[in-house]
Amino acid sequence: MESKGCFSSFLQSSTPYIAMISLQFGYAGMNIITKVSLNRGMSHYVLVVYRHAFATVAIAPFALVIERKVRPRITLMMVMQIFVLGLLGPVIDQNFYYAGLKFTSPTFACALSNILPAMTFVMAVICRMEKVDMKKVRCQAKVVGTVVTVAGAMLMTLYKGPIIEMVWSKHVHPRKSFVTDTTGTTEGDWLKGSILVILATLAWAAFFVLQAVTMKKYTAQLSLTALICFVGTLQSIAVTFVMEHKPSAWTIGWDMNLLAAAYAGIVTSSLAYYVQGLVMKKRGPVFASAFSPLMMIIVAILGSFILAEKIFLGGILGGILIVAGLYSVLWGKFKEYQENKLAKEIPEVIKGVNAPGSMMIIEDIESNDDDVEMQKANNKPHLSALWDTTVNATTAVIVLPDETTLRASELATKQ
Repeated sequence: MESKGCFSSFLQSSTPYIAMISLQFGYAGMNIITKVSLNRGMSHYVLVVYRHAFATVAIAPFALVIERKVRPRITLMMVMQIFVLGLLGPVIDQNFYYAGLKFTSPTFACALSNILPAMTFVMAVICRMEKVDMKKVRCQAKVVGTVVTVAGAMLMTLYKGPIIEMVWSKHVHPRKSFVTDTTGTTEGDWLKGSILVILATLAWAAFFVLQAVTMKKYTAQLSLTALICFVGTLQSIAVTFVMEHKPSAWTIGWDMNLLAAAYAGIVTSSLAYYVQGLVMKKRGPVFASAFSPLMMIIVAILGSFILAEKIFLGGILGGILIVAGLYSVLWGKFKEYQENKLAKEIPEVIKGVNAPGSMMIIEDIESNDDDVEMQKANNKPHLSALWDTTVNATTAVIVLPDETTLRASELATKQ
């Protein structure tokens, strides 16, 4: 029984890790399958239409059933925001990313798209959703990480370098229609593809910023996602009619093109959203974002096997810089998340002191001072004096009448 309980506890604690690793394999598969489909001549405009049509069909039933009682009323402003979200995400981001993927390679596009957190941070600062105080280490980490990430992106874009041969590359012979012909790609095409991927990432960052604003008023997440996918599908149809004049471009059969559209729509736009939402709810957004570089590694390995993809020195060096900058930004966001969480808990901790018969004891772990016993019974301590006493403490313990102990870890210094 004890071993069974240990296994159950281990399985529960490891589930978020297994889910996020599986999710990165799902994203990696989408990049590989999409690249194969594009190599075989499928229009990326048509692919975007079919992808979000599949996503809408997959998400809508769950949104209608699960959120039927909590769905808020849609206003005119909400309609405008959903329209812009559909334009930024499904239309601009996906079309630019697929176009950039066509001119470059899956590994390169995945690595370059890791600048998303840095771009989101910059746009949040411009929109005054983020405050930068260079006196704080977490803000310094986010700024330095952003600069390093941009430097890595510029290095990948402007410097290609020699080809780095994989050990197994000489023994791999993929189908000719699958091969990524990066050696024949001109420098102009490579630069064009890089710029398209950067613009796609910029649109995705703007999507995140606007989505954060929209979610404050429209709290039904599944319904909002279904609406964005549906509106994006309609907008993508309009764009495709303008850009693709051949009716044959819409033809899709039981082939790789159908697999690419269905896989991207169901797995990466529906299932991945649900899994990622569960993980973020349990472990937070920083935990979910930290796994994104894993997709780049998986794509590099799968791409070298399936597509005979060539990896260049500039891509490796730039990828290392981007990942280093990514984790610096994520570390700063994690520290900010901890501070905000602690700031919300402290008033609840102090509120417990006001209860009749309560007592507060402050433990200073660093200085090992004697415990400071506060007033008892109905005498309420002065809050400013209480705060000054706890400025240098790292742990505060509240002892209530029923001997219950509440612990607030890592009490920050006075802001």
